This record gives sequence, structure tokens and C-alpha cells, in this order.
Amino acid sequence: MKTPVAIFLFLFIISFSAFSQKEVDQLLLKDFRPVSIYAIPVTIPAKAKFPVIDMHSHPYAQSTADLDAWVKTMDQMGITKTIVHTMAIGATFDSLVDAYGKYPGRFELWCGFDYSGYDKPGFGPAAVKELERCYKKGAKGVGELGDKGEGEIYSKPVPGYGMHMDDARMKPLLEKCAELKMPINIHVAEPYWMYLPADSTNDGLINAATWKVNVKPGMLDHAGLIKSLENAVRENPKTLFIACHFANCEYDLSIVGRLLDKYSNLYLDISARYAETATIPRYMEKFYTQYQNRLLYGTDMGMAKSMYQVTFRVLETLDEHFYETQLFGYHWAMNGFGLSDTILEKLYMKNALKIQNYENKR
Repeated sequence: MKTPVAIFLFLFIISFSAFSQKEVDQLLLKDFRPVSIYAIPVTIPAKAKFPVIDMHSHPYAQSTADLDAWVKTMDQMGITKTIVHTMAIGATFDSLVDAYGKYPGRFELWCGFDYSGYDKPGFGPAAVKELERCYKKGAKGVGELGDKGEGEIYSKPVPGYGMHMDDARMKPLLEKCAELKMPINIHVAEPYWMYLPADSTNDGLINAATWKVNVKPGMLDHAGLIKSLENAVRENPKTLFIACHFANCEYDLSIVGRLLDKYSNLYLDISARYAETATIPRYMEKFYTQYQNRLLYGTDMGMAKSMYQVTFRVLETLDEHFYETQLFGYHWAMNGFGLSDTILEKLYMKNALKIQNYENKR
């Protein structure tokens, strides 16, 4: 015969188990926050192993105090220079040049394209003139341009809807960039899971539920955007292109590997795709080894010290099965690539200096 205490404990355990199961059944994927159970090495780099040029950032500093703090963080992390993609023209670009000029040599600003009147006859000369003006003001390159299927819509204030990189209307601008030795940073497409059904089979579902690309009539799909990039690179051999975020081909890097093999005027930056690639470390280490002369370090994720450290951890260490859900929002675990010193030096600095040398051949 069970005592009252035993009965109470039995009922408590049953009810607690049922409550826990109910919580699990109602847990939303967006709230999933796994914590690694493995007692394995954890390496948090204090700073980059070698000096770094960050080839992909934006004007995150909104005040003089922000800018001062950013430079201090750059010093702590070993970032010697940051390329700031403003996507801007006119007075907006000029004001950013003036603001960031407080720290000469630490920031390099790139501008956008002026698409005013791009849908009317006669477009071109005024856009080229504004590009030249931005160049004289201090623009060292153009970027970040962005085409997710509807045309180049990142340049401000006028987006170029319907105008892809291989559009004939872009030709005078691309040729002028070659003449002025201004590299072009271009964002084409998005991660592949954004194009897939947001269902139980989607590997990126934790983000794909809200981040998705619906290819509508008249839009280019993922393959079409890569083709438009290739057309522009092929038809403008003197213009230097940087496809950021691995050209969003991290799901099958053989796609951009073929382009790198074929076109010497194309580079890739690795910004904002650390989580997407840190799930496949052995494959990535091989890719970095094979294309070590054509890859550029970039962040595109703000100014925080911890952000830089995550990128160094992925690139430099052999840490395994760690999560950075707050920064990236994925459910999967990350792993370090353990890149060699030779590759790290090229990725962090030497390849960026090739871009700088291109800019200086004017």
C-alpha cells in the first residue's frame, strides 16, 4: 500500500513530465537555442593572428563617439583598415567622406551609382559624371551593389529596378570603373535555402520562415543572377569585380570556383557567410586552399569586438560544434576551419593589397 507521500511524489512526477512534454511540443523553431554539451576545446582569439583589411563593412558609426569606439575596437582586433560600402552618391556620400576622414588611412569609402533617369532615353553621361565626381571626392571603389532578381537596387537614392549587371545601360559605368581603377563589390542572389519551400525539409528554416525570395515573373532566379554576373565579368575584363558573400553560392562552391578559374578579374569576399560555411569545415578548408589567392576577408556585421572574434574563431581555430545563434540566427552548430598561416595572411591582407594596388594604378 502506497503512503500519501509516495502517491504525491508519483503524481508530481507524472504531472511534471506531462508539462515538460507540452512545453517541448509547443516550442517554436525560432526559440530553439541549443547549448553544446561537449567538453571540448574552446578558443576565443584575442585578436586576428595577422594584420587585417576588412573588405566589407558599412557606415555603421552614426556619431563621432561611435567612430572613435570603432577605431579603438579595430586596434584591439588587429584591423588596420576597413572598406566602407556606402552605396551613396551626392551630398550623402560627401558627408560620409568628411566624417570618416577624421581617421585618414583607417577607412576607405566606396560609392554607389546614380541611376537618376535610367528608364529614360539619354541615361548614362550624367551617371558617369557623378561617378567621376565621387571619385574625385575620395571614392576608391563602388559598392555594395545588390541584385536579388529585380535589378540593382542597393544604390541610393534611386534603385535600378530591371537593370542587371549585364544590362547595356550599365556598360558605360562599368567601363568608367575600369578607367578609374575602381573595383566593384556586387551582391547577387541570396542563400539558396531562401528559394526553397519553407517546410520541414528546408535546412535554413529557422530563417527561411521569414527570409525568402519569391521569384516573380520578370525576376531572375539564383542561376540567372549568377549568369548575369558572369556576363558582366566576361564582357568587362579590365574591370575588377568582387562578388560578396561567396556570390551566395556557399551551397555549391563549384559554381563560383568555375568562375574564378575562368576570369582573373573576379574575387570573392567571405563576409556575412560564416555560419553558412562553418557547418562544412573540411570542404571549406579545401576551397580556401584551392582559391587562397582570390578570397578576401570581410565582416558586414557591425562593429562589435565579439563579432570580429567569431570570424577569427571560424577561420583560425579547429574548435568544433559551437553555436552563435544570437549573431546568426541558425539552429546548426559551427566548426573552425583551422586555416594555415599562409592562407590567413593572404585572406587577411595580401589579397586585399592586390585590390589596393589595382586602385592605385591610375
